[in-house]
Amino acid sequence: MASDELLFLKLGGSLITDKARPYTHRPGLIHRLGEEIRQALEDRPGLRLLLGHGSGSFGHQAAAPHGTREGVRTPGQWRGFAEVSAAAARLNALVTDILLEAGLPVVSLSPHASVRCRDGEIVHLATEPIREALRHGLVPLVYGDVAWDEVRGGTIVSTEDLFVYLAPLLRPARVLLVGSAPGVLDDQGRVIPRITPASFPEVQRFLQGAHTTDVTGGMADKVARMIRLVEAIPGLRVHIFSGEEPGRVRRAVAGGDPDFGTCISSMPARSPPPPTAGRGGPSPPAVPSDKGTGNAGPGPTSSAGETAAGRSDGLRRSTPQ
Repeated sequence: MASDELLFLKLGGSLITDKARPYTHRPGLIHRLGEEIRQALEDRPGLRLLLGHGSGSFGHQAAAPHGTREGVRTPGQWRGFAEVSAAAARLNALVTDILLEAGLPVVSLSPHASVRCRDGEIVHLATEPIREALRHGLVPLVYGDVAWDEVRGGTIVSTEDLFVYLAPLLRPARVLLVGSAPGVLDDQGRVIPRITPASFPEVQRFLQGAHTTDVTGGMADKVARMIRLVEAIPGLRVHIFSGEEPGRVRRAVAGGDPDFGTCISSMPARSPPPPTAGRGGPSPPAVPSDKGTGNAGPGPTSSAGETAAGRSDGLRRSTPQ
């Protein structure tokens, strides 16, 4: 793999917080994940990383009573907008401090400072701070946050929303979505090793929204959006897996395509392995690598602010569930 490979990595809110207990983070687990990421970057000195995290039991709990994702218009909803912003920032501060303690040189970049939306879709995001952080060997850290919206007044953007907007501009080779689930599961609770645009209609019937409070749509929306993203960027691979098992994040970051979890790609597997056991079961067989089809390295240099003009309609977000 190219030494200047760029990777997007999300630490899901279901992983870094206890989503069943409001405003409860998991400091020991976050520290361990930070150490694994640091070790992976030491293993691969040229690897560049854009890191994001979800809001879990912080932002989602604050947003749900106000319907912030759908729009902000009344004084009460604007108060809720402010509360969601504060909750998301509170978790981000906790995560930032813990990752720095673990030796990871993260620099937090607040999305609401520059994101502009139109009816729930990001149309502007300042990318120069991200590019500068990467240029200087830092790890830019973004997170699910509130955003200004010219149609809805205000809304919420998830880490996946940010990744979908940034991927065509920064051209990552891989996207890793790390949560508490071992991957995308079928109706028997088994991990589906690989999903392609061709197989997605069959897989879609297994998908359900999150069982805990998640105002951004849960697994069903996540997979649908990633399918559209790999269709728009040929060669891009998205991997969904659990970060609960020690060592897996390090292996996935430093070692190329992981042989566990679910791979989403526009490239069909030559010999798709059968579904494997979910939580507590054995790891699935290795996912065939799409080596040579990735998009290593950044895209063309751009100005500090970039808009969504000219981008594929296929990247538009589905209606939040």
